[in-house]
Amino acid sequence: MSIMVGTGRAAELGVLFHKGTALQRLQDVKVVAFDKTGTLTCGAPYLTEIHCNGDTEYILRLAGGVESRSEHPIAYAIVDTLTNLPKDVQDFNITLGEGATAQVEGHSVYVGNINLLRRFDVKIIQDMNNIGNAWAKSGITAVHVAIDGVHVGVLGVSDPIRDHAAEAISAIFKTGRQVVIISGDAQATTDYVASQLGINVAIGSSRPEGKVNAINALRAKYGAIAFVGDGINDAPALAAADVGLAVNNASDVAIEAADILLLSTDPNTVLRALSISQATLRNIWQNLVWAFGYNILLIPVAAGALVPFGGPQLSPALAALAMALSSVFVVSNALRLRRKVT
Repeated sequence: MSIMVGTGRAAELGVLFHKGTALQRLQDVKVVAFDKTGTLTCGAPYLTEIHCNGDTEYILRLAGGVESRSEHPIAYAIVDTLTNLPKDVQDFNITLGEGATAQVEGHSVYVGNINLLRRFDVKIIQDMNNIGNAWAKSGITAVHVAIDGVHVGVLGVSDPIRDHAAEAISAIFKTGRQVVIISGDAQATTDYVASQLGINVAIGSSRPEGKVNAINALRAKYGAIAFVGDGINDAPALAAADVGLAVNNASDVAIEAADILLLSTDPNTVLRALSISQATLRNIWQNLVWAFGYNILLIPVAAGALVPFGGPQLSPALAALAMALSSVFVVSNALRLRRKVT
């Protein structure tokens, strides 16, 4: 009964539990790990910096051709700045956690982080890499561009931190849990966001399998872990965590992998999920203690065990009424969850 009322109240507050067991497991979580982009940040990045060796407009156009096939928020930031996207885009491929490649108007174009360029043996222009690293230290994501094996540019994309994120993180810390960021973005960018939110543990430059490894390491160190994410890259981590929480507008793959869907992008919704779990489990224990104690006391009375000692004996009708009253208490106590959890 408590689980039914608890999950119902959770749905009213924008928290959908796919399974009742997730409600119970969430209570035991010792670490809450967040993805960065779209979870702690707004997920609506915009292009703020451009540094190119060559025709900037042409480089942006070819990069936009690749990104026009991608669903990543950073891709939208680049595409939104362009009005004349190439139509001849073929052989589009995503390298999870690194970027994307395609043939655009006959050119091999690579758009992503520095690891993507290294993967395809592109010679890194150190000046551009240094510029990208400097941007990262102020929270700007560096997106490198290579055309036909030549490193031709680096673009800076900014994504503001969500309103109430710092407030939510602080509140989670106050529950006695550790808070961590696990991001595919550069370590310097991840560190910057963590510093703004008061988070001490930040793990950046993580490919999907790296996020899973990080979750396993954190579990071994702290205990049960919840992971909050939204992207395709987050799906393995959501599945690997003890409890996976997908935020609103998450990819279908992420939603499928998660145990809980948060219908709001407000980080405070994570805190609500934790509160609902704790309140529901406490309510279950209250009902168990009441039912056990009530029956221990009244079953002997109903059986007449106290009659030889001058005690009372309940008639069958009164015994049935007493059992009904016990059930009424359990149901009434469970219904308190509808008012208690906010």
